[in-house]
Amino acid sequence: MLRTALCVGAVVALFCSAAQAETVEVRLLNRSDSGAMVFDPALVTIQPGDSVRFVPTHKSHNAATIDGLIPPGATPFKGPISEEITVPFPVPGVYGIKCSPHYAMGMVMVVRVGPPAALPDGALPQDIPARAKERLLPLLEQAGR
Repeated sequence: MLRTALCVGAVVALFCSAAQAETVEVRLLNRSDSGAMVFDPALVTIQPGDSVRFVPTHKSHNAATIDGLIPPGATPFKGPISEEITVPFPVPGVYGIKCSPHYAMGMVMVVRVGPPAALPDGALPQDIPARAKERLLPLLEQAGR
């Protein structure tokens, strides 16, 4: 009897947490008030289990994780070009996201999952293009606050 009650409780908790998960929309733009080739917004804060819907509003954009800039245990992803994708973020931490075709042009964003999470010193991959790094650094600083 107790075992059945515990199983039922676990199933109810699972459904409740899934029902509370949210999805945030991020648009991939050729141009906005903040510049050319941008994610809007460029910094998103969500809770573990929430998702982000990446919507390319113009052709030739995608969303993909930046190699070396995701939390330990997180799964990298790479969306198809010109297609909307929704990605769940179950692992807390900081995720660097890029548009693969426009990475060198600085088309990057940050998803912070859970509480503020500063990257350890020297954790930024060395092969990030200059324009992408210029845009990423202030976003990573904000994510750590």
